[in-house]
Amino acid sequence: MTANPFTGTIPALMTPCTAERKPDFDALVRKGKQLVGLGMSGVVYCGSMGDWPLLTDEERMTGVERLAAAGLPVIVGTGAQNTKRAAAMAAHAKQCGAAGLMIIPRVLSRGSSVPAQRAHFDAVLSAAVDLPSVIYNSPYYGYETRADLFFDIRSRHAHLVGFKEFGGAESLRYAAEHITGSDPTLTLMVGVDTQVFHGFVNCGATGAITGIGNVLPREVLHLVDLCERAAKGDVPARRRALELEQALAALSSFDEGADLVLHFKYLMTLRGDAEYALHFNETDALSPAQAQYASAQLELFETWYAGWTRETFGDEARGRAA
Repeated sequence: MTANPFTGTIPALMTPCTAERKPDFDALVRKGKQLVGLGMSGVVYCGSMGDWPLLTDEERMTGVERLAAAGLPVIVGTGAQNTKRAAAMAAHAKQCGAAGLMIIPRVLSRGSSVPAQRAHFDAVLSAAVDLPSVIYNSPYYGYETRADLFFDIRSRHAHLVGFKEFGGAESLRYAAEHITGSDPTLTLMVGVDTQVFHGFVNCGATGAITGIGNVLPREVLHLVDLCERAAKGDVPARRRALELEQALAALSSFDEGADLVLHFKYLMTLRGDAEYALHFNETDALSPAQAQYASAQLELFETWYAGWTRETFGDEARGRAA
């Protein structure tokens, strides 16, 4: 098995599209390289942020191939309409040199059935042989993977190395207490932008998969660094991490809503990434009120962060912003 890629800060890439509303793979690779160059430890492709339900299987595979060929550590989302297609995505990821897999439960049919979910996870993990993998847990999929099923699956698949939790504070605590707390070799990933401090400091997470990190990569890297230091007992870092997470709260909260991709793509255009202006469905768009609110919150945060870093870090702030 290759090294565990589930550590540090990992943006969930969105899929930019052309004027014809087709995937812009050149722009996708550019963004991935930019983010990794800034200090991200890898990228996720074709999780919910990548709009996987709106792409063909061939388009998804091409995106993975292009990212892997560019030398980027890419973790592949395996969401699909059925288990057979999810397993095909996993096998393809392994074949083209992806770094890992993020496996969501079975959706659309028999989602509440434990035997169906067990068979689904077994099939996807078997298709990827020894590719490091995490189960992605989210209340939005209508099924929560509990500790008994997780360890049942792991007894057959040693490359199931951790758990990504998209639920709130209680869900993260459950994962820490009953899953990753049971085995120090397991990795806990914070999967929602609003829970970074809680995940690292209170739950022992060692990585974060981020949406707002596409928009504000330096600032999110800063937050994760402070949280990692706070988790070791650094008192000033704990205080600063809480201040920064609170200031980011409105922007981070977009990660919890149905319009998360619309919000983050719009914010990216405000930061100069014009290739994220369009969506695959022509009717997908923020309302004028939503756009105004998002823009105002971004401007407020940028103003606050510039002043906060000067006040808190002095000369160090200029190097951080460079």
